[in-house]
Amino acid sequence: MISLIPQRCFTRRSFLTAGTTCLALGLTGIAHAGAQMEEPLVDSVRSALSAAVSGQAPPEPLFASTDARMEYLRWLTSMSDKLHRRMPDWEVRRDFLQTVWYEAKRSGLEVSLVLGLIQVESGFRKFAVSVAGARGYMQIMPFWTRVIGDGDAGKLFHMQTNVRFGCVILRHYLERERGDLFMALGRYNGSRGKDKYPNLVLGAQRQWLFDANAPRKA
Repeated sequence: MISLIPQRCFTRRSFLTAGTTCLALGLTGIAHAGAQMEEPLVDSVRSALSAAVSGQAPPEPLFASTDARMEYLRWLTSMSDKLHRRMPDWEVRRDFLQTVWYEAKRSGLEVSLVLGLIQVESGFRKFAVSVAGARGYMQIMPFWTRVIGDGDAGKLFHMQTNVRFGCVILRHYLERERGDLFMALGRYNGSRGKDKYPNLVLGAQRQWLFDANAPRKA
């Protein structure tokens, strides 16, 4: 059984009309505004983050009830349909979505938020590299592998490693910002306090929302 961190009520400022504006302008590609900045960490935080990024590959999802399993499968089908154009291979798409679902839940994040962030950061490109040197799906800066990992930055092109680092880092920033998603997203992008990046991520997030109560297709 997957042990989940309870999700928190994030403090969200007014992001203008982020979703509508971003979708209307087609701002769904890669953001080039910056990357995470290296900051000193106290030993307790460093140890906690190191523990959070360690561990084996996630097991196949286990659920407490048939209803929970069916809801996950409906989510997987819905997200797979949306992602098909970007990831045509079914097995690659399934493994990616399962990993994002697992790692987001593990870190107490909304899965749609993580998918929106990946869309903005890398356009779902596994081997994306930014001008600042950030790598992979969630555009992780290599210094993180030295600070809380084993120092092997090449592992950031491994799907689960990249997504796990990204989720753990975003959760860390949320803790630092006392649940303020606007400021946490700014930290993640290296543009703390500016509107552009949070607007892009929240606009993209809307495309990955899942309504479990929506009528099922025949």
